[in-house]
Amino acid sequence: MKEAKILIVDDSSFYRTYIRDILEKAGFEVVGEAGSVKEAVQKSIDLEPNLVTMDMAILGGDGFQCSQEIHRINSHIRIIMISSMMDDEMVKKAKMSNISSFIQKPVDPEQLVAKVKQLIVGEELLEELEDVYVDAFKEALISNIQRIFKATPESTETEKTAFNHASRGISTVIGIIGKYSGRMIMDVSKETGDKIASAMLRRDPKDKKESMVVIAEFANIISGNACSMLNQKNKMYGLRVAPPAMFHGESLNISQSKLETNNIIVSGDFGEIYINIGFKRGEDEWI
Repeated sequence: MKEAKILIVDDSSFYRTYIRDILEKAGFEVVGEAGSVKEAVQKSIDLEPNLVTMDMAILGGDGFQCSQEIHRINSHIRIIMISSMMDDEMVKKAKMSNISSFIQKPVDPEQLVAKVKQLIVGEELLEELEDVYVDAFKEALISNIQRIFKATPESTETEKTAFNHASRGISTVIGIIGKYSGRMIMDVSKETGDKIASAMLRRDPKDKKESMVVIAEFANIISGNACSMLNQKNKMYGLRVAPPAMFHGESLNISQSKLETNNIIVSGDFGEIYINIGFKRGEDEWI
């Protein structure tokens, strides 16, 4: 299991000691304690924890405010909210604040240990997915190009992206759900789109509508094939694709989302096919 580096945030010295004893007895590393928002933020910088237990009522603010400040430092830090109060509104706010879990005081030792283990295992799984998904989508794209065009792309590039992208003319967006959620965008020019449609139909498309339907299906096949490959590597991903949405026009821009994404660009006689793909933690990770 991935090493857990835990910071305990609570304004009660008794509860900080209580939680530390539970975690250290279970074999986890507690890297520090904090009793206020200011101290928690500074120790998040200095100690670089990957998990924080967060009391609701702390000096200088509350657990939600402190969690937001910590996530400004590192959005990947997992946070378990701990509070004597717990109701639907608080749980909803915790989810919206990117908090991973909620425990009501008095803390049950077995429950706390189980949640920490689940979160650390989930982090390992996401890192594993991030290591392999680009290759899976690249393989799916190239194999389907070879299948319909009976040719290998002349060039293939992969790169990370952090900026808006001007569309070539036709964009297909496909949502991905499962243990982790993601989305794939396939972007092509009208000319490349027509070539894809003609190759798949083995004739010219009857009209623009038919061409768009075929392009959407091509994108759906790529994402479906890639997700199947990933699920074969680890069935815990449980990835599924949603129906495609299409956009077209002369002045489209693809805006960078909150996802950390990668580009895959292939080119050949068919033109250029651009794919942008990324994943993040899914809603089902709330525990």
